[in-house]
Amino acid sequence: MHKPVLYGFDGSTYVRTVRMLLAEKNATYDQVPVDVLAGEPRQPEHLARHPFGKVPVLDHDGMRLLETSAITRYLDAVLPGPSFIPGNARDRARMDMAIGLIDAYGYGCLIGAVAAYHLFPDLVGGVGEQAREEGIARSKLVLGELMKIRDGSPFIAGDGLSLADFFLAPICFYIALTPDANAVFDVPAFGDWWQCVQGLPSYKSTEPDLG
Repeated sequence: MHKPVLYGFDGSTYVRTVRMLLAEKNATYDQVPVDVLAGEPRQPEHLARHPFGKVPVLDHDGMRLLETSAITRYLDAVLPGPSFIPGNARDRARMDMAIGLIDAYGYGCLIGAVAAYHLFPDLVGGVGEQAREEGIARSKLVLGELMKIRDGSPFIAGDGLSLADFFLAPICFYIALTPDANAVFDVPAFGDWWQCVQGLPSYKSTEPDLG
């Protein structure tokens, strides 16, 4: 089996999702930087990999995979080590529901509205104050629903780590850097989950260098 090749830069939350899984699997891999901030995903070289100019992209054993959900499920299956997809149908559904909520509703408000307002307004063309305030409200709604799915479990989809935790943690990293962190994170049961995932070696080892 050849080493996976991951295309994408460390500042991407979705790239970090994949990297957290790889770290938890103790897997070796090669990474080819594709800098979103420098516009590299829109260059012909990367558009040949991903026609919509997104990261991450994964090459492995002659197969090219797009989209983080497919990449993480594939790597979970083919790499040795523990699985991060729950073994029972109920918890698997919790994981899938959480990832769906993050992709469909969470990323846009947490990163696209709140984090972008403070950290990279030029990248998204600026975010207005009204959009920021709406983003905070929607972000709390999303996190609240995710904590309902968690329902007292240590992690989002049960007693063990799952892909859902790897999807959410990198997004929360950026929110934590903003003055709106306390407002966004003021959600019942969120604090203990956040404290727990911040202590994971895979979370610490994949923290992007923003300097």
